[in-house]
Amino acid sequence: MPRIAPVDPSKATGRAKELLDAVQRKYGRVANVVAGLANSPAALEAYLKVQEALGSGSLDAKLREQIALVVAQANGCEYCVSAHTAIGKMVGLDDRQVVGARQAATGDARIDAALRFARTVVDRRGWATDEDLAAVRAAGWSDGEMVEILANVVANFFTNYFNHVAGTEVDFPRVEWKQVQSA
Repeated sequence: MPRIAPVDPSKATGRAKELLDAVQRKYGRVANVVAGLANSPAALEAYLKVQEALGSGSLDAKLREQIALVVAQANGCEYCVSAHTAIGKMVGLDDRQVVGARQAATGDARIDAALRFARTVVDRRGWATDEDLAAVRAAGWSDGEMVEILANVVANFFTNYFNHVAGTEVDFPRVEWKQVQSA
């Protein structure tokens, strides 16, 4: 049972209703995390704007989902592991790529460097070393791309932590986050 009740889109009012209606139109559904965030229209709007901005960045949808998966795995967020497994498949990730993303071990050296960097940021609370940055650069990532990887990590922290606090009910095919441990 959720500890913060999701807003029922059919009963929402004001700015929350406007935002939830827009999500419904765009995605054909309102996920529980979005309905929970609607308790604060400002928080929901911030989340949606960050997602929109990152979606127009230089990282493609597959990599953004892989980052979401490695961060959710590191943070133990079953909701987000489940959601981003489903969304990752929608943007073209196969089962091997989903599991590999959770482990930061996809078999693609460039992608793995980005995912290891993302996991390092999580594990070290942002305290990446010069060596960590050098490894990402050596894999071919620019400083701008590293900033975007970091922005995606932070965006996923928000939903991971929201789901932990709120007790958001998983409304995607459930994936046990403990099934795959970080490499």
